[in-house]
Amino acid sequence: MTAFLIADIKMTDDKWVPDYAASVHDLVHKHGGKYLSRSGNVKTLEGTPLETSLIAIMAFPSAKAAESFVTDPAYVSYATARRDGSESRFQLIDDTDLAGTIPYLVKG
Repeated sequence: MTAFLIADIKMTDDKWVPDYAASVHDLVHKHGGKYLSRSGNVKTLEGTPLETSLIAIMAFPSAKAAESFVTDPAYVSYATARRDGSESRFQLIDDTDLAGTIPYLVKG
């Protein structure tokens, strides 16, 4: 089942960004993932805006694959740099429909 990793990042020090941006996508691909978006063009359409500098959305073939990416020893130094230079939130969701009313999604 497809899983989506959503990274919501508020930059506090952007020194880590060039190396992270140039390298981490290879680790995402190593675990079967791909970026759907990695953008700083964030516009709140409803509700109170979060202090977000960047949102990245990645698709993985499974939750296990996404978790393998996040825990990959090769990712540790990049994750540490990101955490040191930002306030970050990584959220994992699957492709289910909690209400079960959308026919092309699995009932969640």
